[in-house]
Amino acid sequence: MTPKHEKQEFVTVLVRDPRTQKEDSWHSYIDYEIFIHTNSMCFTRKTSCVRRRFREFVWLRQRLQSNAVLIQLPELPSKTPFFNMNNPHHVDHRRQGLQEFLEKILQDALLLSDSRLHLFLQTQLSPEDMEACVSGQTKYSVADAIHKFASLNRRFPIEDEERKKDKNDADSDSESSSSGLRPSDDSISCGCKASPASEES
Repeated sequence: MTPKHEKQEFVTVLVRDPRTQKEDSWHSYIDYEIFIHTNSMCFTRKTSCVRRRFREFVWLRQRLQSNAVLIQLPELPSKTPFFNMNNPHHVDHRRQGLQEFLEKILQDALLLSDSRLHLFLQTQLSPEDMEACVSGQTKYSVADAIHKFASLNRRFPIEDEERKKDKNDADSDSESSSSGLRPSDDSISCGCKASPASEES
């Protein structure tokens, strides 16, 4: 029998809510919301939400591969010249591919130890700033960056509730801990910074 206080670790990742963003007057791109909910000791924050674009996923895969040369990383959805951001099927196919990529990445203990992955999932730092942080060229550490982002984007009161519950080690009947987070429910909004939802895609 497993002791009651021992919880099985889990990591839930959702890639969702594709939105069209204006880069300049001529160019647009689509970014995606990445929602993480976990009880894993590997993560600084147990709940987080960021927005990333496809090219940042490409950067992440390249960096993870260069640091784990013996691991065959999962592929990203192929970048096709026929991709049409106004085609909902194309956008959703890419979204599904990005989610499958992250789900596989998060199952590998070696990849989970890479600080770039955590900065990618739990901060809004650019690839250049993530590289600088990981290589010690910033005044802040990886953990500092994650906590800073979380403090600027506090949208998860449930995390505080869970922390209090664990701290008190009480078997409370708190409804917030059971109903506040339902990662499979796409209606959850984590309040990521972004332009108003676009109906174009």
